[in-house]
Amino acid sequence: MRSHPCGVVNLDHLGESVTFCGWVHRRRDHGGVIFVDLRDHTGLVQVVFDPDRADTFALAEQVRNEYVLRIKGVVRNRPEGTVNEELGTGAVEVLGHELEILNRSETPPFQLDEEVVSEEHRLRYRYVDLRRPEMQQRLRLRARVIRSLRDALEAEDFIEVETPMLTRATPEGARDYLVPSRTHPGDFFALPQSPQLFKQLLMMGGMDRYYQVARCFRDEDLRADRQPEFSQLDIEMSFVDENTITNLMEGIVRTLFKNALDVSLDDPFPRMSYAEAMLRFGSDKPDLRIPLELVEVADLCSEVDFKVFAAPAKDPKGRVAALRVPAGSKLSRKDIDIYTEFVGRYGAKGLAYIKVNELAKGVEGLQSPIVKFFPADVLDAIMKRVGAEDGDLVFFGADKATVVEAALGALRCKVGEDMGLVEDAWRPLWVVDFPMFEHDEREDRWQALHHPFTAPKVDSIEEWNSQLEADPGAVLSRAYDMVLNGTEVGGGSIRIHSSEMQQRALDVLGIEEEEARDKFGFLLDALKYGAPPHGGIAFGLDRLVMLMCGADSIRDVMAFPKTQSASCLLTSAPSSVSERQLKELSLRIRAKPTTS
Repeated sequence: MRSHPCGVVNLDHLGESVTFCGWVHRRRDHGGVIFVDLRDHTGLVQVVFDPDRADTFALAEQVRNEYVLRIKGVVRNRPEGTVNEELGTGAVEVLGHELEILNRSETPPFQLDEEVVSEEHRLRYRYVDLRRPEMQQRLRLRARVIRSLRDALEAEDFIEVETPMLTRATPEGARDYLVPSRTHPGDFFALPQSPQLFKQLLMMGGMDRYYQVARCFRDEDLRADRQPEFSQLDIEMSFVDENTITNLMEGIVRTLFKNALDVSLDDPFPRMSYAEAMLRFGSDKPDLRIPLELVEVADLCSEVDFKVFAAPAKDPKGRVAALRVPAGSKLSRKDIDIYTEFVGRYGAKGLAYIKVNELAKGVEGLQSPIVKFFPADVLDAIMKRVGAEDGDLVFFGADKATVVEAALGALRCKVGEDMGLVEDAWRPLWVVDFPMFEHDEREDRWQALHHPFTAPKVDSIEEWNSQLEADPGAVLSRAYDMVLNGTEVGGGSIRIHSSEMQQRALDVLGIEEEEARDKFGFLLDALKYGAPPHGGIAFGLDRLVMLMCGADSIRDVMAFPKTQSASCLLTSAPSSVSERQLKELSLRIRAKPTTS
C-alpha cells in the first residue's frame, strides 16, 4: 500500500513518485492550497494539495485530524524560507496527486501535540495516546533495550526458559494475586511475584545459565515506579560468585547504554556497602549525582541540654545527623516550613536547622531557634565536621536511625533538585553487603531484607549459627543491587544451596518445619539432590527504560499500564463476573458493607 514510511523522505528523493499511508496530524487550508501533515511511526511529512487536481483537492477538503489516508505524490523542495530544520523531512514536501481516505475519525479526545493532557484521559484513550511521537519513541526504545539484553545474554551462553504463570502462593514480601481453580474447588493458584524458585530449580536441573523476560505480579500499594504487573529480566547462573555476576552484568549494561544512548558508563561501577550508603546518604539506593551527604554528629550531641538531640544520641537505635546545604541560608522561613512538612511524611517530628551567616563570629554568626541549647564549643565542632561555610544552611535529624535516614535521605534529594544541584550525568553504583534480616517491631519477628533464599556472607553453617545466636540483625548477606541515578534497576544475590542452611534461614523467619514443608517442600527436597552453588539477578525493565528515556513514571514506558488504584481505565478492569462463573469456581461474593 505504500512505497515509503512518512518520516524518511529527504532531498535524496527529489522528483520521485512516492506513496504514503498514515494519520492526519494537522490539516491547514491556506487560501486555495491545502497542507496535510501526514504521520506514521517514523515521523511527519508535509503534503500539498492544489486546485489543479479538482477531485483530489475536493477530497482533501473533507479530511480532518486522525483520518487515515493513502496519498500518492511527487517529492519536491520546500519553497525558500519554509524549511523546517526540526523535522527530518523538513527540507522537502510532497505534491499530492492522489488521495484515498482509508478510514474516518471522530474528533479525537485530545490533540496529539497538546502539551498538557491529564493522565486519566491518556489512559482511557490509550490507543490514541500511543500515536504520540513521544510514546512511539519510548516503546521502540523499550524494544531495542530488550533486544540488546537478549543478544548480550545469548552471546554469553544463556538460554531463555519460560517458567509457570500459575503456581502456588509463596511469601515473597507482597500479596499474591490469587487465581481460583475450577478443577480443584476451594484451592487457588497464585500469579508469580517473580520466577525466583523456578530459576533456582533450573540451576539444580543443570541448565547452568538461564534468562527470561518475565511478567511478574504483586498486589501492593502503587507508586510512580510500581505496577501490579510488570516486566523483569530474570537471570540465574551456576558455579559463580558475586564478582562473576556483577562484572558480567555491568558489562552488559555498559554495552546497552553505549548502543542505545551513546553513553559511556563508569568502568568499573563503584561499589559501596549498605552500611556506608545509609550512613552517608540515608538510602540504600543513593543518587550520586547530588553532592549533599549526611554527617553523623550524635557523639557531639550526647551531653547537650537539648533532649530532642541528646536522647537519640544516647540511644543505640537512635541517630543524630546533619545535612549541609551550600548557599542554603537564602532559603526563606516558608521554604523551611515546606521542607518540615516534607520530612513529616517520613515520620520526622520536625526539622531543626542552623543558618550560617558568619562563622568568624561564632555563636553570634549562627541563626536558629536551637542555637541557645548548645555550648559554643559543640556548635563549633558541628560546623567544622560538616564543613560549613558562610551562607550555608545545616539541617538536622534526631530520632530513631530509621526515621532520620528516611527523612534526611529524602530531603537530600528534594533539596538537591530544588536548588539545581543534580549533576547532568549517569552515576551507576553497586550496593553490597546488605543485612540478611531486618526486625519487624510491630510483629516482633525477623524478616528477610531481600528474600529467604539469599545466602549469608559466611564460610560455614557453624559460623552462621554463631552469628545468629549473637545477633541476627548483624548477619550480612551475599546480596547486591545495581543502582542508577537513585533508582534500583536490578537486584540479586548468591542463593542458599544447602538444604540444612535453607531450613535454618526459615527457622529465623519463624517459619516452622511443618509450614516450611507445606510452602517450600519441593525446594527443600531439590536442595538435597546435588544443588550447585548458584546466584542471579533481576532487572526491572520498566524502571530501566523509564530512566533511559527520561520519563517520570513507568506508566509512560508501558503500552497498557494500570492506574495507581490498580485499575485499567481502557477496559474497565477489574470487573464483576457472572454468577455462573462464580459457581463453576465454587465461589460466592460477600455483600459489600453499606455505609450509613
